[in-house]
Amino acid sequence: MRRRRRTGIVAVALCLGGALTACSGTPGEGRIPLGAAGSGPAPTGAVPPEGGIVLVPLDEADVPGSPRTPAGGDAPAPQAPAQGEVPPAAEQPATGTGGPPDTPSPGAPGTPSPRPPSPQPPPSSPAPPAGPALLQLTEPVREALDERWCERVTVEFRNTGGRAATSGTVTFATHVIGALGIDWATIETAQPLPAPIAPGALRKKAYTVCVEAWRVPLGMHIETRDVTAEWT
Repeated sequence: MRRRRRTGIVAVALCLGGALTACSGTPGEGRIPLGAAGSGPAPTGAVPPEGGIVLVPLDEADVPGSPRTPAGGDAPAPQAPAQGEVPPAAEQPATGTGGPPDTPSPGAPGTPSPRPPSPQPPPSSPAPPAGPALLQLTEPVREALDERWCERVTVEFRNTGGRAATSGTVTFATHVIGALGIDWATIETAQPLPAPIAPGALRKKAYTVCVEAWRVPLGMHIETRDVTAEWT
């Protein structure tokens, strides 16, 4: 009876050893855990190799999920897309915000294009009114001469009527002024009109106006203040 029990115990131990050998490690590695379960602390990190074993890191190509490349070679160049195939969106050039380029919208069909404004003719001078000649005289411009009883008077004549002034007379009202500024006398003299003066025309004439020398004693002078005209 004692021999049978020992034989049975040895058989059970062999079976347990084979089961542990088959379950531990990866396929092809026959590692048997040594020591009784629960004897000593369990390792918390990587266990360094012992007995002349060298660890060799795996290549990137051997990592599961990474593309395999031949050792010492470069990655294969990307293949050009076949004819009619659209390249990936990442390789297409970006255009602005991603939308289609802005293009001018064509005008509505049947709408005529605006025409540039036609040039306006230059304004023409207004036609003189119809009617007889009508002269307008400017204020006389006086200039003293060497003789105190004479002076030069310039007058402008503008015909605002509808006909030309063919003849006429210009009358000058000359005042004799004393040394104290007193107006002693007014003497009128007449000279011919610078005719003809056409409708709308302007004529300018300088006259030499004189009075008798005895009317202007030493220390006195003359002033032609008023000019009138008569014309036909």
